[in-house]
Amino acid sequence: MKKTPMAALLAALLVPAGIAAQNPKVLLRTELGDIALEVCLDRAPVTAANFLRYVDAGRYDGSVFHRTVTLDNQPASPVKIEVVQGGQLPEASSYPAIPLERTSVTGIKHLDGVVSMARSGPDTATSSFFICINDRPELDFGGKRNADGQGFAAFGRVVAGMDVVRRIQKQPAEGQTLKPPIKILSVRRIEP
Repeated sequence: MKKTPMAALLAALLVPAGIAAQNPKVLLRTELGDIALEVCLDRAPVTAANFLRYVDAGRYDGSVFHRTVTLDNQPASPVKIEVVQGGQLPEASSYPAIPLERTSVTGIKHLDGVVSMARSGPDTATSSFFICINDRPELDFGGKRNADGQGFAAFGRVVAGMDVVRRIQKQPAEGQTLKPPIKILSVRRIEP
């Protein structure tokens, strides 16, 4: 019997290799397909709890992936990355900013499929997150993508749906702005 895409996604979540049992899983449903995440409460407790606070309050529902960064659309940057970014909410819908959990402390590196919080400076992350496409060590502590060298707070990883992430990255954009943005239909915790 052939598995449906959703059945295959849920099957992948039931027995993922090397995932700590205490780490929650989240299903991010977009108009282009579903992305399943492991949220690493065990290694990045502050950042993971912040993300889950938005998930549990339903605040990501109806938000969008608004940014795609490709090797071709960042001509002014000497340090190239590839990510898709979403979950940016109006200030009135955001919780207070959280302290930066550096990769030098958590040990979670910006590898292919890692989820991290966007920020403008240390201790400024609120709701906006991004997903790495391919390994991006310049986003880690000591990396050169951000002038302050503090890196970004990685807190999870894609466990199913990287094909959807890559599809989002390839959508039409003006500069790095997705046109139109990709709708995030819902983000919910799921139980294996």
